[in-house]
Amino acid sequence: MTIIILVFVLHWYLSLFSQTFFLHRYAAHGMFAMNKFWEKFFFAFTYVTQGSSYLSPRAYAVLHRMHHAYSDTEKDPHTPHHASNVFTMMWKTKDIYNNILNYREEADKRFTGNLPDWKLIENMGDSWISRLFWGTSYVLFYIFFVPADMWYLYLLLPVHFLMGPVHGAIVNWSGHMYGYQNFDNNDKSRNSLAMDFLMMGELYQNNHHKLPNRVNFGVKWFEFDPTYPVIKILDFVGIIKLKSSKIS
Repeated sequence: MTIIILVFVLHWYLSLFSQTFFLHRYAAHGMFAMNKFWEKFFFAFTYVTQGSSYLSPRAYAVLHRMHHAYSDTEKDPHTPHHASNVFTMMWKTKDIYNNILNYREEADKRFTGNLPDWKLIENMGDSWISRLFWGTSYVLFYIFFVPADMWYLYLLLPVHFLMGPVHGAIVNWSGHMYGYQNFDNNDKSRNSLAMDFLMMGELYQNNHHKLPNRVNFGVKWFEFDPTYPVIKILDFVGIIKLKSSKIS
C-alpha cells in the first residue's frame, strides 16, 4: 500500500508542477525565459509527468489567456458560474481546448503570441496510442503492487488517467466559488487558501487575476506559494531567467 500512495502523491505533484510551472506561468504568461534546450526538457518532463492526460502547452496557453480576458462571463472557457456542475464546465473546456489544439477554430490574435510549440511531443502526447500506453502502465503497476485485500486502491486509477483535467477542475471550480477576495477584480475569483496545499499556489485565483503576471501568487504574509521558491532556485542556477517586471 505504501508504494501505491507514494506513487500517487508523486504523480499528483509532479504533474501539477508541470502544469503550474510550464503550462501556466511559462507558456500562458511568459513570466520567465528559458533557452531552447530547457524548453524542450520541460516539454518532455510535462509529457512524462502528465502521461495519459498530457495537455498541450500551446493550446493550454491560448485557453488560459481567454480565461483571463473573459473571466466568469459566458465566453470564459471554464467558469463555474455558467455551468450546472463541474462536469459540464470541464466538458465545455474540453471542447474549446480540442478546437484550439486541432486548429478547428481561429483564436483571437491577442491570445496567440509567443506560444511554445514542439510538434513531436504535441502529436505524441495527444495520440490515443500514447494515452493508452500510459493508462495501461498505471493499471499494470497497480495490479503488481496492490494487495488483494486492498481493492479500493484501484479507485485512484481514474485520477491517474485524468490527472491534468482533475487539477484544472479543482482550480477553476474551487478558485471561482470558494474562499476570500483580496481584490475586486470584477469577477468571482477567490483564494481557496484551505485547499492550496493540494495545488502549489494555483488556488490563489483572486490574487492571480488581479496580478496575472506576478510570478509569486501569494500576496498576503500568510499566503505561501510553494512553486515560487522553486522558480527562484531555477533562476538562481541559470535554468530560467526571471523577468524583473514579473517578480512583484
